[in-house]
Amino acid sequence: MEMEGKPESKPRILKLKPIEITPESFQEFGQVVEASPDGEEFGPKDAQLDLSKGIPRLQIMRLEDQPLKFATITHHASVTQCLGSNGGHVWYLGVAKPSIVDSKETKNEKGKAPLQSHCGHFYLPPAVDGVQVFRISGPKFLKLNVGTWHAGPLFKEHSMYFYNLELSDTNEVDHTTHSFKKKDGVVFAIDD
Repeated sequence: MEMEGKPESKPRILKLKPIEITPESFQEFGQVVEASPDGEEFGPKDAQLDLSKGIPRLQIMRLEDQPLKFATITHHASVTQCLGSNGGHVWYLGVAKPSIVDSKETKNEKGKAPLQSHCGHFYLPPAVDGVQVFRISGPKFLKLNVGTWHAGPLFKEHSMYFYNLELSDTNEVDHTTHSFKKKDGVVFAIDD
C-alpha cells in the first residue's frame, strides 16, 4: 500500500516493560480496587464511578488470543470503565493519560490542534512516549478515569474471562480509537 507516493514502511516495534500495578502507580489513569471486608462502608478505596450518561452494562467477556502487543488505543469520553479478570489471573493493560479538551481552539505543546471524535468531543492524540503498560494480578479490578486511553486486556493465555462495567451503548456511541501504527509508525510490544 502506498501513501502520498511513498511506500508504507514497516512499523517500529517499541518494547515496554510493564509496571506492577498499585493504587499509587495507576492513580493518573484511574483506581485499583482491591478486596475489602464485607459490610465496610463506602469510601475512597471504592470505585468512584460515573455512569450517569446512560444505562450501566455489567458483562463477563470471554476474550481469546490477546497477545502482548498493540498498535491501537481507545478512550471513552462519557463514562468510567471497570475491568478485571475473572479469577485474578495475570493480564496487562496499555494506557495513556486522558487528553479530552474543551474545544478545537486548544493546542498541545507541539502546536498541534485537537481532533474531533466521531462521537463529537475534541481530543489530542496520545503521545507515543506517554504510553505505559501495567501488569495486573490477583483479586482486583481497575476503574479507568473518563478519557483514559487504554489497550487491552492483553494476556499470555489462549483465552481469559473478564468482567467489564461501562454503559450499554459505550462501544457504539463513545469509542474513540487512535492507531499508533498508521499515525506514528509504531507497534508496542510488552516485554515481560
